[in-house]
Amino acid sequence: MDDALAVDIGGTKLAVGRVTKDGQLVDRWQCPTPKTSDADQLFSALSGLIDQAMATGPFAICGVGSGGPMTPGGETVSPLNIGAWRDFPLRRRLEDHTGLAVAIDNDAKALARAEGWLGAARGEANFIGMVVSTGVGGGIFVDGRLLDGALANAGHIGHVMVVEDGRPCVCGARGCLEAEASGTAIGAITGRPAAEADADMIARTGTLVGRAVSMAVNLLDLRLATIAGSVALGYGDPFFAAAQAELDRLSTIVYAKGARVVPAGLDDQAPLIGAAAVGYAVMR
Repeated sequence: MDDALAVDIGGTKLAVGRVTKDGQLVDRWQCPTPKTSDADQLFSALSGLIDQAMATGPFAICGVGSGGPMTPGGETVSPLNIGAWRDFPLRRRLEDHTGLAVAIDNDAKALARAEGWLGAARGEANFIGMVVSTGVGGGIFVDGRLLDGALANAGHIGHVMVVEDGRPCVCGARGCLEAEASGTAIGAITGRPAAEADADMIARTGTLVGRAVSMAVNLLDLRLATIAGSVALGYGDPFFAAAQAELDRLSTIVYAKGARVVPAGLDDQAPLIGAAAVGYAVMR
């Protein structure tokens, strides 16, 4: 069987799915990400989901999208929103547990793969795929090629500065997009869950995301930003209108005019389809 064992590791939830070679998510298992400082306890929760999936039949490959930063190939991962894992040997642990070849990439880069494969960026060679959720991340395609960077962390748009001398970020800087516009940041700013944000906070969040997108568009000559995640998709039209207005305001050089910000096309399936795409990429 050619199905991929798709694994999505995030600060809010862990998810595992069966994804066919044509990108169909046929089953999934998930649980909240344990609030623990014990690395093995966290891996145990993930491996429990994997065991449920593997009980349903064989897989050809394991593809993983994980929060970063990480070392190349996901040999070790240190997700900023998962304190229990610092330099955690994820690829080796997964290979030992599953007996499969394992391919790992940043979760937002995986999502960009999904959007370019089957989602809102299908057929587009130059775009950024973003997720605005518990954290903020991105993956960038230029001339049809996913950018990796020296340590495979290219596209991490959550750590561009959008507010001068702004809120402290978990990365150690201040004013990063993740520190100002993620679900975690919105909750800290408002004292309420991000889902309960008022119209002003929704507009602010969209504006800051549009500001970050404009930097990528102006720098890399991109035409499109697709945005997924519970914050972006939950806030809906007002968020996207604010993001587009800020992008239009700041991307005025001739080649950047007309760049668009749109909702991701695969909804909540994108992370697992993207993780599968990471695995299938190494099988080609």
